[in-house]
Amino acid sequence: MTIYLAGESTLQVGTPLVLEAPAQEGPYVVVFEDDEDTGYFYALDTSADGNPIQDALHIYNVSNVSDRNQPSAVKIGWSTDHRKAVLLINDYPHAIFDFDSKQGYCRSGFPEPAGNGWSQKGHDWDDEALNLFA
Repeated sequence: MTIYLAGESTLQVGTPLVLEAPAQEGPYVVVFEDDEDTGYFYALDTSADGNPIQDALHIYNVSNVSDRNQPSAVKIGWSTDHRKAVLLINDYPHAIFDFDSKQGYCRSGFPEPAGNGWSQKGHDWDDEALNLFA
């Protein structure tokens, strides 16, 4: 997987964390957030009119994470074309945003698409999405 690291932090699941990772070039930003109840990954386009949030991916419910008492390494990487982002927790890919195809992928497949033109095929994980970083 060819990426550049744009954000990195230690995560204690269930402890508030916001990790923002802008692409080195262009208007795109991704954000990972643990709000004490859930973990979400957001795609933002800072050039968009109105709300910059384009899509959101559910990563986990805190109550369902069996090893939440152990610290985890959270990393956000971008493709070298600055148009695809990946969320890694303990070096395992949990979510991907492809800004070119306006598609998000996550292990939970949740939530349903918002109807704004993003992720019309749903959010289901697809291992083929990892090829976006080849």
